[in-house]
Amino acid sequence: MWFHGVDAEGDLTGRVIYAGFETQHPIGGIRLLTEHVSLLVAAGVDAYRWSPTPGFRYSWFADDVPTLSGVELDLGADDVLVVPEVAVLPDRDPAPRGRRVVFVQGHYLTFLTCPDVERYPGWDTPPALWAVSRDGVRVLARAVPDLPARLVPNPVDAGVFRPGVKVPSIAWMSRKRPSESALLKQILRNDPRSAGVELRDVRGLSHGEVARVLSDTSVFVALGAPEGEGFGLPVAEALASGCLVTGYGLGGGDELFEAPSAWPVANLRTVELADRALELVRLPDADRLRAAGRQWLVDRYNAEVTTKALLTAVEAARALPGEATRATHPAAWQDEIMRAMAPYTATMRTAEPGSVAF
Repeated sequence: MWFHGVDAEGDLTGRVIYAGFETQHPIGGIRLLTEHVSLLVAAGVDAYRWSPTPGFRYSWFADDVPTLSGVELDLGADDVLVVPEVAVLPDRDPAPRGRRVVFVQGHYLTFLTCPDVERYPGWDTPPALWAVSRDGVRVLARAVPDLPARLVPNPVDAGVFRPGVKVPSIAWMSRKRPSESALLKQILRNDPRSAGVELRDVRGLSHGEVARVLSDTSVFVALGAPEGEGFGLPVAEALASGCLVTGYGLGGGDELFEAPSAWPVANLRTVELADRALELVRLPDADRLRAAGRQWLVDRYNAEVTTKALLTAVEAARALPGEATRATHPAAWQDEIMRAMAPYTATMRTAEPGSVAF
């Protein structure tokens, strides 16, 4: 099968199969996994999302990619299985002797389910490793020096996330920092400069609802996860939506604060964060900066850039040794994964039904 629309060399056969979570709770990483499948299919690759439940589809974004179902799946020697980093356990190889990829969207979470593994991830043969940010590649190079990570930049749909008519408003996503979010809101609410400024928490909204809210939001505040961000997709979507952005880069998101419409603040400086957000609401020359920030984002994080990186990464994964095998979906050991994830989910307070389930 030839790849179309990219500078690919050679005829690469076989499927690329992403093991997916089954949840209707909006999580950007889940949507990104599905978007990878869509981009690969558009490029001529035989790609699928794999869910245990036949007919499973996400309801909170447009989901029409090819799917496979069942807890077990026969893989050919040329197939590549992609699994999320939080689904990796050292004694649970999902495709023994097959070609596997660990897709790392949150490099700070990579070893939560694999602590004290001498040679990550503890399988008989090594997988390929993909990361979504420059910081992710850099950190993993130190943590797993014998398993170099490839960068696959995240795409942002600039057609969905686009500016509308801005109103004085400050938005943020509280899911990963509920306590600091409450503190930030209280500081903003009690500042005289917030008169006439809408305060918006976009937690739990669908993909389309987030795009609608960000379109007329003037300032977006990046809170992120306390232990770090793999990338910070809400920040990228806010930049594409013409928001001025301030907040915490937290490692993976640092590269987004190179945009001309973004201003970083040191972690946990909540008062400084509130001050900067209120200043930006009425920043002179804001329209020029919004347009420059959107263009900066669109030039670097788009479907073409992601597709090209994906095809290169898939070709490298196919170059690894691999055999036909029977694969097991990580849902088969979901209880073990949830026990390993318990410290994280308790801290993040995201234990809503199905929020991190396969």
